[in-house]
Amino acid sequence: MGLTEWAYKLSEEMLSEPLPRRWGHSLGVAERARSLSPILSADAELLEAAAVLHDVGYSPAIATTGFHPLDGARFLRKRGADERVTRLVAHHSCALLEAEERGLQEDLAAEFELERPALVDALIFCDMTTTPDGTQTTATARLNEIVERYGPDTIVGRFIQRAAPEIHAAVGRVDQRLKGVSASAQPM
Repeated sequence: MGLTEWAYKLSEEMLSEPLPRRWGHSLGVAERARSLSPILSADAELLEAAAVLHDVGYSPAIATTGFHPLDGARFLRKRGADERVTRLVAHHSCALLEAEERGLQEDLAAEFELERPALVDALIFCDMTTTPDGTQTTATARLNEIVERYGPDTIVGRFIQRAAPEIHAAVGRVDQRLKGVSASAQPM
């Protein structure tokens, strides 16, 4: 079984029944990841696997700390997942900032190294341009939706507001890379 096939199967097993909306979001994020294959080359499969697994830590079967990037990454490591996928899940969408809000920054940083910046940006792009239902959106709309859903003064609300500049920057960097590929594919 290939990496992405394994990732889809595991994500579906952990999310589809207990959290069908989260499963729909994960499928949408994975679809966005596939759309980035022109700028990812050899890492396209890796990103798609991380994308479909990025929220696996929400599964009630494995949620222990209440911080889904850490719970998901620990679970994936125990399941023998590719270490790069595990690191992307651990650090997806500026997770270090949320870990700081939760008092878990040292745990996250000590247990999981950061993946290379271009892949971190790509996963931020995929997650932050996908609605909770799995459809495409803008980063601004997604950030506003998160603040509205959780409230501005909650842990998640505070974190996402702090992370917004980096999220917008990451989405911008990915957009630029995509435009570069599109421009080079234009006939002369």
